Amino acid sequence: MFAYFVETLSNWFETAERDRREAFLASSSDIVQLEQRIRSLETNGYSL
Repeated sequence: MFAYFVETLSNWFETAERDRREAFLASSSDIVQLEQRIRSLETNGYSL
């Protein structure tokens, strides 16, 4: 039961983080800014 709770919580956090990254990238105004944001995410370990 505890393992199920931990896995569910982990999945929720992963989904929230993915949604946050996608929103950050989607708000780019042009392709240059999108590429800069992608590089920034890759360099900084996906920490916004």
